[in-house]
Amino acid sequence: MVTDKQVRRLMNLIRRGKGQAAAAAGAGMDEKTARKYLGSGKLPSESRREHTWRTRADPFVDVWEEVSSQLGLHPGLQAKTLFEDLRRRYPGSFAEGQLRTLQRRVKIWRATEGPSREVFFPQEHHPGVLCASDFCHMTGLGVTIQGQVFVHLLYHFVLTYSNWETGSVCYSESFESLSAGLQSALFELGGVPGRHRTDRLSAAVQKPESPDAFTRRYEALLGHYGLSAERTQAGKAHENGDVEQSHRRIKEALDQALLLRGSREFASREDYVEFLRRLFRERNAGRQSRLSEELKELRPLPCRRYESFTKLEVRVGPSSTIRVKHNTYSVMSRLIGEMVEVRLYAEHLEVWYGQRLLEHLPRLRGESRYRIDYRHIIDWLVRKPGAFANYRYKSDLFPTSRFRMAYDALCQTNLHRADREYLRILRLAALQTQDGVDDALRLLFASGDPITADAVEEIVTSGQQAPVPTDVMVPAVDLSAYDCLLAGATSAPGLLEAR
Repeated sequence: MVTDKQVRRLMNLIRRGKGQAAAAAGAGMDEKTARKYLGSGKLPSESRREHTWRTRADPFVDVWEEVSSQLGLHPGLQAKTLFEDLRRRYPGSFAEGQLRTLQRRVKIWRATEGPSREVFFPQEHHPGVLCASDFCHMTGLGVTIQGQVFVHLLYHFVLTYSNWETGSVCYSESFESLSAGLQSALFELGGVPGRHRTDRLSAAVQKPESPDAFTRRYEALLGHYGLSAERTQAGKAHENGDVEQSHRRIKEALDQALLLRGSREFASREDYVEFLRRLFRERNAGRQSRLSEELKELRPLPCRRYESFTKLEVRVGPSSTIRVKHNTYSVMSRLIGEMVEVRLYAEHLEVWYGQRLLEHLPRLRGESRYRIDYRHIIDWLVRKPGAFANYRYKSDLFPTSRFRMAYDALCQTNLHRADREYLRILRLAALQTQDGVDDALRLLFASGDPITADAVEEIVTSGQQAPVPTDVMVPAVDLSAYDCLLAGATSAPGLLEAR
């Protein structure tokens, strides 16, 4: 096919006095073809006719009116659905390979006759006006802490003008996580923008049937900082597009940083959090110019943070437990029947009574979980040993694996007294120290002496020290041994052939 470049060269050669045959040869085309373009005076691109005719018969010409009417009534119908419907109603009329033809026709119909599509309007951002935040699931990155997969989320905060970002690790999309994450971000930033936008987080936005747009707790939190609240429409995540795009980019950046690090294993959560902070500092380093514009427009922070916990009034049940957010926690039995105040934080909860802090407990994740501290109930379990065998939360009454081993050993030697004897050992751990009892059990297992409460008590009260656990040393593999094997195999070719 002759190109515009060849025709331009042909015309240049003619203008320079070359003959038609020489000019055609110089332009790399046939003389007859050269004569055609010289006569028309047009380039190939200008001479080409628009392809508006069909090269083969349209197999859907007889049914297209039906198809277009169906699309007019239900624009969301897919071409494949329409094709299967046609094959059912007109058996043998359409072949499997004609689906692509119908898909092209439906695509053209949508672009020329279909309903108008949603238009996205690019927004101009102004410094210091808008910040956005959301939660991002990070478990899929495969981060592990001491060999265990770290199931977590990232509260992600972004300034929409400069794209300055920060975040904090959390475990659920709760109000407490939102409050702690937002306040930490604002204090790290050092100022307060004008508005805060979220998607329809249940921690911030009321359910559709509620007359109020935002929850009272969320409005109180924003009111403390003088922030105006914005929310996206239901199913319109793109309206919070700045933070949504940042989710994807921070996950990609973190994945790349972990690849460079060479390992996704961390010794502790603190080490992982510090790794995240360094990543945010590196990503924000190139945003300082626009950030400086934002900082000039930010309002000052209040003198103190807003309370980042939720207050609940709950009654202690007869089993010496309280129910908080569908989870069960034990408290001191002397509180049975009393109303206590629970202060629920993102990762822990506090139990208050009479303006005194009585308990500081780690918050359970998920629902229908339980945390029972044997120290809260052991006095009454010793008095009612028969309740131990079928106690609903029995598994929480083995504080270490060695306590479980001790109970199993007691069941093997004296099944009828095993519960009573084990509860005495557990009470000793509550009165003395759990570590001391654990060491005493280790001594008894090592010596082969029978496990009894009296034997454990004697070791604990005597102050006898258990030996330090033996360190297991695994020597490094001497790879030179493999070189010797290979050298031996090379000197014995018959051995290699046999293998």
